[in-house]
Amino acid sequence: MQASVGSQEEVEVVKLASKRARLLERAPLAIAEYGRDLTIEDWNQAAERLLGYTREEALGRRVDELLPVRGDPSAWRRLLGEDDAAPRVWTHARKGGDTAIFEWSHERLLDERGEVSGVGIFGQCVTERAEELRALKAKEQILHTVTQTLPIVVWAVDRDGVFTFHEGKAATSAGLDQGQFVGKSVFELFQDHPQNAMLRRALAGEAGHSTLSTYGVSWENWQIPVRDERGEIHGVLGVTLDVTDAKNTEQELRSRLELIERQQQVIRELSTPIIQVWDGVLTLPMIGILDSARTADVMDSLLEAITRTGARYAILDLTGVEMVDTKTASYLIQLVGAIRLLGAEGIITGIRSNVAQTVVALGLDLTGTTTLGNLRAALQHCIRQMSKEHAASAPQRR
Repeated sequence: MQASVGSQEEVEVVKLASKRARLLERAPLAIAEYGRDLTIEDWNQAAERLLGYTREEALGRRVDELLPVRGDPSAWRRLLGEDDAAPRVWTHARKGGDTAIFEWSHERLLDERGEVSGVGIFGQCVTERAEELRALKAKEQILHTVTQTLPIVVWAVDRDGVFTFHEGKAATSAGLDQGQFVGKSVFELFQDHPQNAMLRRALAGEAGHSTLSTYGVSWENWQIPVRDERGEIHGVLGVTLDVTDAKNTEQELRSRLELIERQQQVIRELSTPIIQVWDGVLTLPMIGILDSARTADVMDSLLEAITRTGARYAILDLTGVEMVDTKTASYLIQLVGAIRLLGAEGIITGIRSNVAQTVVALGLDLTGTTTLGNLRAALQHCIRQMSKEHAASAPQRR
């Protein structure tokens, strides 16, 4: 009876062992065993599929010859003396020549005396995962290089406005620690800040761009909604650029431009000085080359001076003008006409021969325009005219 019970137990043990063997054979992991001499003693179907070698090709081969570990020829032998459960990630050449990355776990096998008789290994191909991890690390390195090189802060918040990322060289320049806001709510840190309204719009799906000043620094800020695979917003990515230097440079350039404009105005006023030589008599001595732009300035300044002073005569002295272009000569005639419309008389003096030739070549009509040889003659003309007007008006007063 006892022998029958023992036989039954042995049968159950055999059945259980057979069941476990079938489970291991069908497992998705590559499972193998090798002895103290590194000879492969077991090799399941997953190992055949993942590594390309059939069971018949693998059994009896040395594991370090069939699956050499790149850069570490004694890796498999070391497992005979190691109990560390941490997985090993090794690169192997599969049958056919292509390489694959495997993650192996192992268990040392003991004989009846408790001595190590071999090693059982369990592995999975992690090539795709390793490539993804490598690409992710490369992207992280690129992001880190950008944030630590440029005057920038890259940050992110979740849908509740809690910082999940905060890194960048510009944070340090503003007196902040990189990452010091992580885990904190932007709405609590910056209560009533005008940027919060834009952030809420970004959390609602509207990207934003703005400029602001804080911590003594001028910033240009972009806020970009981040969506998951279903298209739902789960946070906002922010890029904040320190533009203090650019702002200062812009302000400096504006100041310089304003100074240049003031200087140019002074130069224009000096180059076209309007002198009141007599009560009711203005003179405008002009020197150098008279071009269209300068003539336009002359027209504006002289007409404004005539209106302001109530002058009766305006003398355009061209004695120092070496050259005029055809358009400028036309402007001068128009200027005399404009002076006449204001109730004053325009007098041109000191026309040189080349300027006279330009006027004649254009066929400009100087009829009704007083032209005299020099400024003295013009002043005498004005005095005579004013004397006549005074004499004509005297009897009327009696």
